[in-house]
Amino acid sequence: MAGIVLVPWYATVWRGDRLEAAVEEIAPVALRYGATEYEVLRSRDDRYRIRQTAAFERKIDFERYWYGPEFEVFRGEYASWYQVPIVYEWYERTVRGALEPEAVAANGE
Repeated sequence: MAGIVLVPWYATVWRGDRLEAAVEEIAPVALRYGATEYEVLRSRDDRYRIRQTAAFERKIDFERYWYGPEFEVFRGEYASWYQVPIVYEWYERTVRGALEPEAVAANGE
């Protein structure tokens, strides 16, 4: 079933900026495994908190990404940069909204 996965990263001391950059590198790899979109968010209130999301049609595709060779290398290289365990959550999107670019431009004039 289609869904959004949320991966809650929490950087270890003094590694927030570096972990953010590392997650920004691994996030787009999800597209190779069938993700239709991805996103990396960083909290303004707690600079050690980073959230990675991705939309997949099938959970098995996310699992292929999560347990794939790229993430295996990522975990080996950056394991000391984040607190463990990392427990991802799978969500079903129930509603989503956005303004079309034309509407945003019209409101800005």
